[in-house]
Amino acid sequence: MVEKETSYLNKAEEFIQMFKKGEEFTKDILRENEKLRFRVAQLEETVERSGDEARTKLYDERIRLLELELNSLKDKFIEVEEENKDFASKYLGVEEENNNLANLYVASYQLHSTLDFSEVLRIVVEIVINLIGAEQFAVMLIDDKTNDLIAVATEGIHASETLRIKIGEGIIGRVTKEGESYFAEDLSVMHDFNAFEPIVCIPLKIKEHVIGVISIYKLLTQKSGFTNVDYELFNLLAGHAATAIFSSRLYTQSERKLTTIQGFLDLLKDKPKR
Repeated sequence: MVEKETSYLNKAEEFIQMFKKGEEFTKDILRENEKLRFRVAQLEETVERSGDEARTKLYDERIRLLELELNSLKDKFIEVEEENKDFASKYLGVEEENNNLANLYVASYQLHSTLDFSEVLRIVVEIVINLIGAEQFAVMLIDDKTNDLIAVATEGIHASETLRIKIGEGIIGRVTKEGESYFAEDLSVMHDFNAFEPIVCIPLKIKEHVIGVISIYKLLTQKSGFTNVDYELFNLLAGHAATAIFSSRLYTQSERKLTTIQGFLDLLKDKPKR
């Protein structure tokens, strides 16, 4: 995020320099126009004191100067127009990056806005659908008892279709073991659903410890590929989603244990004395 902010500051500095350059263009044009107008005024004054032949020459000279002025203005206009086009293109790029940064911020904020495990999973699913544009995917976590990957949230597929995947087995198992994201070479190829063959697989990591993966099997029709912000979202999911899921799961488990203990204590408290 710090790198993104530095990039925006650099682009803002570029815009300031472009504005200064435009200001210098304007000043140059005004100075040249002032010189030409002063020369024309001198010629007009001379015409008043000259004969017909001299006036004709002076008029010719005036026309020549005006043509020079016109050509100079045209050249400056073309130059400024090109600068404006470049400025407009960069502005659109910055505006898009600002929107992307806003999306990243909102996604990050939402992930850490609750400690309810099911709510965190719902937020992760919404991010993958709405911001990344996935149609079929599964959020899979490592089962502490069996050490296998099992689906805890899915979209477009049934949880039972994902089966149990062992760490190191296939693409998903390898991503879980190595902690490196996987992207299919051709994202446009849509095959029949196969739990072991995602087109994208992102590890959910807390530092270097992988707690699960997000496996994407199909993108929405209008989504032909990934942009820079998509990869930023993948990085965000790899870290922030993992932390949010891990924290909320621990919290939910501790709440259940506390409820169980409290219920047991209440039973002991209410037990009739003999």
